[in-house]
Amino acid sequence: RYTNKKILKITFPVLVCLLMEQLIGLTDTAYLGRVGEAELGASALAGIFYLMIFMLGFGFSIGAQILIARRNGAKEYSQIGPLFMQSTAFLLLMALVLFILSKVFVARIMGTLIEAPDVRHAPVLSLDYRVYGFFFAYVGSMFRAFYVGTTRTRILTINSIVMVLTNVVLNYLLIFGKFGFPEMGIAGAAIASSISEGVSALFYILYTRYRTDWRRYKFRFTGFDFSLLKQILSLSVWVMIQQGVAFLAWFLFFLCIEHLGKRDLPATNSVRAVSSLIFMFINAFASTTSSLVSNLIGAGYTEQIMPLCRKMIRLCFCFVLPLCILAAAIPYWTLRIYTDDVSLIEYAIPSLCNADDQHSLPAAFIYQFSVSGTGNTRTALTIVACTSIVYVAYTALLVYGLHADVALCWTADHVYYGCTLTASFSFL
Repeated sequence: RYTNKKILKITFPVLVCLLMEQLIGLTDTAYLGRVGEAELGASALAGIFYLMIFMLGFGFSIGAQILIARRNGAKEYSQIGPLFMQSTAFLLLMALVLFILSKVFVARIMGTLIEAPDVRHAPVLSLDYRVYGFFFAYVGSMFRAFYVGTTRTRILTINSIVMVLTNVVLNYLLIFGKFGFPEMGIAGAAIASSISEGVSALFYILYTRYRTDWRRYKFRFTGFDFSLLKQILSLSVWVMIQQGVAFLAWFLFFLCIEHLGKRDLPATNSVRAVSSLIFMFINAFASTTSSLVSNLIGAGYTEQIMPLCRKMIRLCFCFVLPLCILAAAIPYWTLRIYTDDVSLIEYAIPSLCNADDQHSLPAAFIYQFSVSGTGNTRTALTIVACTSIVYVAYTALLVYGLHADVALCWTADHVYYGCTLTASFSFL
């Protein structure tokens, strides 16, 4: 039985980990907002493109996490190490392929899709350095899957703090050219983020080697085990596609906004930074729910899944609601974190008010992640794919059909949450 205290004990390190990871993007946004509007807008497109590729590997790690949690619930500890090693090797190989493809095709993709010339060059420059982070981020995602799946999440907090502090310092040095470093702008932010992820991966490796009983889990790699990889992929491939589809929809949303006008993209990026911070709380509870659901199934307690989901939703609201109220009460000072441009802040406030209405978001994502936690990852993909199609179609209608204000375009989020909640709850 998972009490509130036990749930929070597991969730809190995951939350801190996600918040710290999010702070990398938020730090980039806050610094680049002082460089210029073009850089602020371009960082949104570069960041989401990177996340779209990263989430393919992260989706694979979520599938591996479900299997690790299942083995942990069944006390089959010696089978966890092979799952981890095979998954990590596969992700490094995938990172190499995606790295090469990104180097070859990113400039062409951005040149085709982005309208404004000053915005078009900046994401290419950023991603030229940012793609090196694929290797480190994929390794880090597998360590996170291991520690979340085995419900030993305390180390995530320490690792995230180290990563964010590294990023904050390097951003200051490389974006503005302090203490003899070259002034690199958006390229400096990309280099800082990639190095920070490298520091994070190294920290995980050293901690696991010297502070974890890795022999108990049989952490050894003796070559690819294709039968085990097939088992992992049969579950993970649907999560990978699911995560890729979700972030592709988000990328298309920002591309639509870029066609509205010059100020709409930087305003939207500032609002995204605020809403993403709130979303991290929801993501932490949803991710924990997925792992606990899988542990319950492994231990044979499937009847506790729905009560667990309801409990997680209530706990999540306790954290999310005060944040939403605070952002709505002081929108100017909330957006001031990301830019000093007063006119841009005032332009973005109506969008923030729409994005701040998160009433259905906790339930939607907790139920969606629970569907994945049951092992029905194909069903979870179907839900995400259908809701993403509705989301993009609704956004395109507002932008190209009605030429709506950017604040009205943010109502697309509520359409997505509503569809996700209805479909996930109905399945469960």
